[in-house]
Amino acid sequence: MESKSRKAVSDSEEYFNEVADRWNDVRLTLFSDGVRDAAIKAADVKPGLLAADIGAGTGFITEGLVKKNLRVIAVDQSPAMMDEMKKRFGRLRNVELRVGESADLPIESGSVDYVFANMYLHHVESPYDAIKEMVRILKPDGKLIITDADEHTYEFLRTEQHDRWLGFNRSDILTWFKNAGLTEVKVDCTNENCCPTSEHSGEKVEISIFVATGKKKK
Repeated sequence: MESKSRKAVSDSEEYFNEVADRWNDVRLTLFSDGVRDAAIKAADVKPGLLAADIGAGTGFITEGLVKKNLRVIAVDQSPAMMDEMKKRFGRLRNVELRVGESADLPIESGSVDYVFANMYLHHVESPYDAIKEMVRILKPDGKLIITDADEHTYEFLRTEQHDRWLGFNRSDILTWFKNAGLTEVKVDCTNENCCPTSEHSGEKVEISIFVATGKKKK
């Protein structure tokens, strides 16, 4: 499956660098903490284990994982987002911050117990390749947890927020997880919505958010 309107990586990075210092406020207008709660609940996290937060932004998922007493490696392509993360988590010994791309995550293969990616997949060029790369860094029996938007038709998000993909069909997510070597795959509702508003038209929309989980084969 190929995007009809893919954006250059530099465009996406530039957008997130520009909004980094106000991203916490922007995020609050888009979706609630309920998305994070659904992801962490689906993972059934255990204290003391190691999680990767991919596309971490300013630390929405990382914050929840720290509260659950997990160690976290947070990765984002935007240096500005990482600067904001440093302000929030820089003094914590159990949080490590790394700048990296979806196609080449700066994490050793088979090294983490959980990988979380919240509202990240629709910004990457190749979702299936990004999933495979996240599976690569999982330990055997480790879990991948992705929360993202269901398929929709709101084209303004391509230009205003540099979305490469207008959400995803859940059957595609299911297939990609299984083909990437995951078992016990589930794609469920979070019962939460993403609610962006167009800067140009003022249109406010609601897009349902799914949570997908799978376990890496031994």
